[in-house]
Amino acid sequence: MTALEQAAEREQRLLMRTYARQPLTVESGRGVWVRDASGQELIDLVGGLAVNVLGHAHPAVHRALAEQSQRLVHTSNLYYTSEQLDLAELLIGTAFPSRVFLCNSGAEANETAIKIARKWGRVHKQGATSIVCADNAFHGRTTGALAATGTERYREPFEPLARGFIRVPFNDLDAIASAVDGATCAVMLEPIQGESGVHPLDRGFLGALRHLCDEREVLLILDEVQTGMGRTGAWWAHQHDGVAPDVMTIAKGLAGGVPIGAVLAAPRADVLEPGDHGSTFGGGPLASAVASAVIRTIEEEHLVERAAAAGDHIAESVQDMASQGAPVDEVRGRGLMLGIGLRLPVAREVAAAALEHGVIVNAVGDRTVRLLPPLIITHDEVDEAMRRLGNAFASVAS
Repeated sequence: MTALEQAAEREQRLLMRTYARQPLTVESGRGVWVRDASGQELIDLVGGLAVNVLGHAHPAVHRALAEQSQRLVHTSNLYYTSEQLDLAELLIGTAFPSRVFLCNSGAEANETAIKIARKWGRVHKQGATSIVCADNAFHGRTTGALAATGTERYREPFEPLARGFIRVPFNDLDAIASAVDGATCAVMLEPIQGESGVHPLDRGFLGALRHLCDEREVLLILDEVQTGMGRTGAWWAHQHDGVAPDVMTIAKGLAGGVPIGAVLAAPRADVLEPGDHGSTFGGGPLASAVASAVIRTIEEEHLVERAAAAGDHIAESVQDMASQGAPVDEVRGRGLMLGIGLRLPVAREVAAAALEHGVIVNAVGDRTVRLLPPLIITHDEVDEAMRRLGNAFASVAS
């Protein structure tokens, strides 16, 4: 029995069957490279689903983990820690004037944002509780975040879910305007929908939406769990449009692989009081110290700018593949959050072939291959990854 077969057999006995895993057992990683149980080295263009912004085994992450674990791992939020305060200060410095709540995941961050919106509606808008969300959105798998999620197949097995979420077509400002009424407390969107296949809002959309939310007196919540931490070529995707939300949710790449989430609330939305919300592990010293190290490293190594340049290089390379016969229809997204839209329903076949050729990509549905590589990827590594992906396309076409 191979190592992969052993892992699959053990999973069947030991773990709940909640994941459709790919035929790959990852043993180790460094930078954008991982090694599987057979010793094969692959280029990782998924990056832990946008989590490993500094790649695998980055010295800054290793150092922060080692140093902080020797000093203080956990205290709870009954006390102050400098690590939590340092992280909050760094986050605000990358974003907009706000205060921070720290948690453990993107779903928890979105749950917090929902609570902020509903308390704000109770205090400032005669008890308004409805939140306008988008079709095909993905905000997490906890029951509140799931109620805001726009994909029915995720929601249906667990209904009834929380009420008060109104779904409208993505990228449709008129539909949002029609849905917002006196019962609405917030509009909640992803700047780029990831789970649905990497679909960005139109340029200028956020500016118009910001104006609409101000005019109608509702909060604007942006879910930047996947789009944040420099991935799109700006610290936060909304910064491309020169606007700021009232509430922003963060997770995934924040600590480069260590679980953490965060919510930023601008003064207008800063309504939570002692007892309204909490988290035993949220913002613990270990995760906060690593997150601060990740932010500082992104700044010092100019990885926001590198993400923009690397994303352009990948998009150009994929378009070259299309001109050579690959079934590519378009490249969507921004920076290092890219979706390769296919003319044929072969995304899963391409992802499987890519593993055989030594590159990891993510199939989203039948017609999208998603790329979320670490921000540290170099020009030469992009070239090698695209060569391998091109071979994968060629093997599927043949």
